[in-house]
Amino acid sequence: MRKKQIIFTPNAPAPIGPYSQAVKINSLVFVSGQIAADLAEAKAGVKAEARQVMVNIGEILSASGLNYHNIVKSSIFLKDMNDFALVNEVYGEFFTGDFPARETVQVSRLPKDVSVEISVIAIED
Repeated sequence: MRKKQIIFTPNAPAPIGPYSQAVKINSLVFVSGQIAADLAEAKAGVKAEARQVMVNIGEILSASGLNYHNIVKSSIFLKDMNDFALVNEVYGEFFTGDFPARETVQVSRLPKDVSVEISVIAIED
């Protein structure tokens, strides 16, 4: 039997639309795309943005009893593919090995005109 649980933490930005920060189904947690919601973070550069996005993801995972080790899939959306190396550098700081599957794509625009958005899927051990 599937059980759906909505995950919310005040330690990450509240959704800016009709969606949840994350949804847990059985042992899977689907974390919605995260952005650096604070404009100051976005203006600090793409590395600062990416770091805040990963921190947000960590807070949401923590609220569901998980951490970065539990991530099995991530999707990175960039406004400019020229930022790939910088975002990749920051992203890599949050993993020690056993990296998740991932794709990175360039998109024409992101919410609040940020430069990076990341969503993940995690699974309980």
